[in-house]
Amino acid sequence: MNSPSGPSPGSSLSAARRARELTETVDGPVVDVLVVGLGATGAGAALDAASRGLSVAAVDAHDLAFGTSRFSSKLVHGGLRYLASAQLDVAHESAVERGVLMERTAPHLVRAQPFVLPLTPMVSRGQAALARAGLRAGDALRLAARTARATLPPPRRLSAVETRHLAPALRGDGLRGGLLSWDGRLTDDARLVTALARTAAAHGARVLTRTRALELTSGGARVRDELTGEEGAIRARAVINASGVWAGGLVDGIRIRPSRGTHLVLRPDCLGPLPAGLHIPIPGENNRFVLVLPQDDGRVYVGLTDEPVDGDVPDVPEAPESDIGFLLDVLGSVLDVPVHRDAVVGAFAGLRPLLDTADASGAANATRTSDISRRHAVLTSSEGVVTVVGGKLTTYRRMAQDAVDTAVRVRRLPAGPSVTASLPLVGAAAPHVLSALPAPRRLVRRHGTEAPAVHALGARDARLREPVLPSYPVTGAELLWSLRHEGALDEDDLLDRRTRIGLVPADRAAALEAVHDLLDGAAARRS
Repeated sequence: MNSPSGPSPGSSLSAARRARELTETVDGPVVDVLVVGLGATGAGAALDAASRGLSVAAVDAHDLAFGTSRFSSKLVHGGLRYLASAQLDVAHESAVERGVLMERTAPHLVRAQPFVLPLTPMVSRGQAALARAGLRAGDALRLAARTARATLPPPRRLSAVETRHLAPALRGDGLRGGLLSWDGRLTDDARLVTALARTAAAHGARVLTRTRALELTSGGARVRDELTGEEGAIRARAVINASGVWAGGLVDGIRIRPSRGTHLVLRPDCLGPLPAGLHIPIPGENNRFVLVLPQDDGRVYVGLTDEPVDGDVPDVPEAPESDIGFLLDVLGSVLDVPVHRDAVVGAFAGLRPLLDTADASGAANATRTSDISRRHAVLTSSEGVVTVVGGKLTTYRRMAQDAVDTAVRVRRLPAGPSVTASLPLVGAAAPHVLSALPAPRRLVRRHGTEAPAVHALGARDARLREPVLPSYPVTGAELLWSLRHEGALDEDDLLDRRTRIGLVPADRAAALEAVHDLLDGAAARRS
């Protein structure tokens, strides 16, 4: 595990490191593996390959976690949904990977989250019985995955009083009680990607953001530095395309059917105290729920939708009003006081990179994206480029392992088996170590063993101790840490990915002056 005194050797990403390694890599010596895309799967593939002793370059046209990996529900699912659709292998894989994250690789970033499914008049007794059976099956998955009960407590039935205690905003009329269950929840999905990239860098990977892959071949890629416009080549023995919803634009024959998942962002006073999240059944649907997800920063997320997306894939998808209205309607079906549109202070949408299931005639095998399997696929082009698509955030590690296994086999690289199932990420430590760290709990949940070092930045400069917004807990010290050690280059990186201030446009605008002052100070120190 990592030292609580500061960043692990070699794990610090900075503008200076990026510039140096970009110069060394482009038109430089051949590397063993080039990974394109630095979301969870791409950063995971870079770590997997580097931890096997391979030389690695990993590029992204934008930033770490720029795409789908920052727009998830922040949940580490145990695969319960896939049991209902008889996808037993996907369900088991999800439960196993959840346990890996919670108990071995990232216990500082993932912890147990309680959820209440309220038994309202809209939930029949038959549906309630089916839901209880499903939750018991989910606990059996936990047991099969060898995840300790101390990590994830068992589900149980709640009385109406207990249900209202955990979710006071629920309407009391006709409430028969609730079903309590537990799942894994990330502090922040983008922080997971940052930890993956930094751990990969500590193992020698060159992590190059703002570096666009223009063309892939079996021998590498033509790339462009998006900061300078300069182009060159990265030569590699193996190429892994982990660019998510954009994968088809780099390799012929890859057909992606994106699915949009929209979330609302609410202020905490909208729903009052919320000790647990909520599973709200969607009327007329089996095994689909709207989730209410309280966050450590005080905000509440409400999601999510599962809608097909046609046409060109945007860099940053927008949440349409139809999705927002749908989520508010479902939320309002169980609340004492409905949440109105003007209470939605932000919204975000992510695109899941689902593999197109069209058959040879071009006809889709699934009419809705919610029906498409979440199994991942590793495909090798005729030229030997390996593409990994599908899957979900929870199973990123297994997806990355399978992609690297394929690249090693196809390109005959000298590498042993994957070690990432037991490899702690930067900041990871056992729970008793984390709880004893001399730093605020909020920082420990975001930075793990590095929390004392982040906190120390504020101790040396009183201005850095202050929140950048009166209504939001992130301090200047955290932003400075992101610039020095987490690869942040500009205001967008700081506001939209290293922190989630930018999910609320009004908060983003209010924080800009403080962020600009910090960036100007950092630039002055470098010059």
